[in-house]
Amino acid sequence: MNSAAKLPATTGFDLTLPDTSTPEPLKPAAGVYVTVHGHFYQPPRENPYLDAIERQPGAAPFHDWNERIHHECYRPNAFARVLNNRGELLGIVNNYEYMSFNIGPTLMSWLERHDVEVYQRILEADRKSCERLNGHGNAIAQVYNHIIMPLANERDKYTQIRWGKADFKSRFGRDPEGMWLAETAVDYATLEALVAEGIKFIVLAPSQAQRCRFLPNNENSDPEWHEVGGSQIDPTRPYRCYLKDGSRNSYIDIFFYDGPISRDMGFSDVVFNSNHFAGRIAAAIRGDHRPAQLISVATDGETFGHHKAGTEKTLAYAFIGEFPRQGWTVTNFAHYLSINQPTWEVEIKPVTAWSCAHGVDRWQDDCGCGGAPGWHLKWRRPLRDALNWLRDQLTQVYEKHGKLFFRDPWLARDEYIDVMRDRTPENVRRFLQTHQIHKLSASEQVDALRLLEMQRHALLMFTSCGWFFEEISRPEGTQILRYAARALELAGDVAGLQLEKSFIKRLALAPSNIESFGNAAEVYHQLVLTAQVSFRQVAGHYAIASLFNGHHSATDNQKHVYCYTATEQDYHLERMGSLTLAVGHLTLVSEITWEKEDLVFAVLHLGGWDFHCCIQPFEGRRSYSQIREQLFTALQQASAAHVIVVMTQLFGEQSFSLQNLFAEERHRLMRLLSQETLTRLDQLYTQTYRDNYGIIMAFHRDGLAAPQELQVAAEIALGQRCMAILKALEQEITEPVASGNHLSELEALATEAKHLQCKIDTSIIKKIFEQLIMRSLWQLLHDSHDDLAADIKRLERLISVGHQLNLGVTLERSQELYFHHLHHRILPECAHAVTHQQDTSKYQQLLQMGQTLAVDVTPWLNKLTLSK
Repeated sequence: MNSAAKLPATTGFDLTLPDTSTPEPLKPAAGVYVTVHGHFYQPPRENPYLDAIERQPGAAPFHDWNERIHHECYRPNAFARVLNNRGELLGIVNNYEYMSFNIGPTLMSWLERHDVEVYQRILEADRKSCERLNGHGNAIAQVYNHIIMPLANERDKYTQIRWGKADFKSRFGRDPEGMWLAETAVDYATLEALVAEGIKFIVLAPSQAQRCRFLPNNENSDPEWHEVGGSQIDPTRPYRCYLKDGSRNSYIDIFFYDGPISRDMGFSDVVFNSNHFAGRIAAAIRGDHRPAQLISVATDGETFGHHKAGTEKTLAYAFIGEFPRQGWTVTNFAHYLSINQPTWEVEIKPVTAWSCAHGVDRWQDDCGCGGAPGWHLKWRRPLRDALNWLRDQLTQVYEKHGKLFFRDPWLARDEYIDVMRDRTPENVRRFLQTHQIHKLSASEQVDALRLLEMQRHALLMFTSCGWFFEEISRPEGTQILRYAARALELAGDVAGLQLEKSFIKRLALAPSNIESFGNAAEVYHQLVLTAQVSFRQVAGHYAIASLFNGHHSATDNQKHVYCYTATEQDYHLERMGSLTLAVGHLTLVSEITWEKEDLVFAVLHLGGWDFHCCIQPFEGRRSYSQIREQLFTALQQASAAHVIVVMTQLFGEQSFSLQNLFAEERHRLMRLLSQETLTRLDQLYTQTYRDNYGIIMAFHRDGLAAPQELQVAAEIALGQRCMAILKALEQEITEPVASGNHLSELEALATEAKHLQCKIDTSIIKKIFEQLIMRSLWQLLHDSHDDLAADIKRLERLISVGHQLNLGVTLERSQELYFHHLHHRILPECAHAVTHQQDTSKYQQLLQMGQTLAVDVTPWLNKLTLSK
């Protein structure tokens, strides 16, 4: 438990969060203001062909890194705990409501898709901060997919800013005032683009400033410049930066975060204790009696919870406890700028970033930044050159072919973000109608979308992470090459232009540190080309999976396979002994480019892991009927070899097997195919356990370790029994009529497991347990009860047995549900009952239940006792 967020367990403590409903009066800044900025970002990880993130083993036990970091950081910051010294919950703080933040569009898209509750908490946090701070929300925008802006050409700079702005407005409902630059990489050309797009301010590292001075005024038209190139700039004030065009009307305001504190947040223990954190900020306050000053710090948002576990609690209590106690105002950059306009001017260094001491060479040269001992970074320059070459070639393709479809191809690209945010057919048609030069045919619509997707991937291939680390074959480098491969493929589809050979030749100049690869060309061959997905592969995936998915009515013949819509035109399945044969006619449509193919498939399951699947284009009903007839005739001979021979004659040599399925479906089928064997083994283990229960118990009674084989049998048997009881309990909760004594059985099993020192497999059981507790609590809080005390006792027993089984059950979701209900229903209704001298026994029971959930309800229980 993080001591940083614990408070004394005193009954008089009143956790009052800052009032977010009353805006601070707009007046000149006075006193100390504090801004903590979190740069929340994950690179796009989706397979370019599937528009989905595939399983990433390194993120285990989670599906992928987004999911893991979400569990450790993004969700905990939306529901940050404030605890007392007994570890009981005092308050839940939405940290996004108090911190300045940017969340990369690619990450926000993932959150919107995978945890809409957290996504809405983030949007709500920005709305509340707007209400509190005179319309200036905590959220700022980000250049779209984290490219290094000084290394981008002018057109790409503008598209990145425009996509970032449009994505931001579509989510937060307002125009962004500030924008976060990837790696805070900046040059004056980037500033010009930001100013032209209406961005008011940016945030930089102190090392990026060159010199500063008082803003010229009537009294002093040419103040003296102060050189601050060694990170010596005063970060407690905003600065005005004028563009190099000589005009005093073109400028952007810049905040420089406090470098030493920000570094300590990432690399020391300063954020493990809220008092220590506040003390560190207090030490940065200037004692020169200036009217106002801003102490601003900035770091990767993932620091809070992912890199440093539990520190979201530190942040929460700093916002609602430590900072207000010091008399500091928690604010954001936009609000502070509105009450404290710059009185100083700054000039920045020519080309800089916050994570490279050599300008922006980390993303183009062997500068040493991000390297590993004994490894070179010589691959960076050839990789940058190869992608720049490809970008320029794709630009020519886009301009030549784009003008056949769009009135203004580059305007269409800038506004394509509207389609990226909403790919519904109605929205895509609306977009095409807006930009088309004439009414597009179906094939022209496909080519128009292919061109736009080509440009999207041409931008994604410059995502900064590809150069950030020590080796090109890492997932980040491989990912940007996959975007390049997809862009190449789309260019070939539209223009018939084959650029891949020349691209690979350039990649061969980028040496890898891994001997088995040699260079980036081999990385491309081994890790990129093997990940490409064709329509035939999608059809093969669909065909094999269809054997296990069950079949539907003729009116329900449409399914989604990642970003493809699969429509069955015909499907027949027959079994002959151990053989299963399915033949079908399938129409596949890409939901991204609207490409379409009609395909015929035949899949033979020989039993176990053996599948033989063939695909070919649909060439008419007559041809399809003949194929189907010949295959099912061959099946009648009950010879797998004969059926495969006929399939080869009809479809050709290419075939697909279980290995060709996409990983998620392959793993699902592997589990299904293993189930019969596992069930048989479970029965054997259970019988072994029953037959040897006495001897196993005797070993433990005498303090001896039971033979491993018998101990394993006991753990598997008890795990299976636990699962069966939990499923029965689930049914009990769903259908109260089916009540039984399953909770008592579970308690007996927990006792048995404890005596035998058995560790129950927690992977699935823990999750089911937490869901059962959550559902039981929801029913208890929302349904009427004949015997509330009995229902509460039942919930308490369920929680207790979860702890007895040592499953690591967490009550966080249940605490959130209870805490919301406590403040919105239990306490108001209890206050009403006390005022009107009504029976309060129900509320006393509900408050006491909070203790079981580790929520501090002592103050209200004491008040209730005194009121009687």
